[in-house]
Amino acid sequence: MDAVSASEIIKELPKLSDAERQAVLDKLRELAQVDDDRWEEIINDPTPRPKLRAFMEQATAEGSEPLDLNRMKKVIIET
Repeated sequence: MDAVSASEIIKELPKLSDAERQAVLDKLRELAQVDDDRWEEIINDPTPRPKLRAFMEQATAEGSEPLDLNRMKKVIIET
């Protein structure tokens, strides 16, 4: 089976019956839930991450300053 791009799938959606579109929607929801479940596992992981915690506390203390995503990635990688 050849790979199909998202734009090709979107282009074909109007050609599907209501039942087929519903099946596609159900599958997308299922896939999204899998991703949500994985994030829940990550968030609820009890592993201590002192560098990340310190970064988060500092970011919170800084108030309305935006988080530096590059710095955050570095902290996560080092943790």
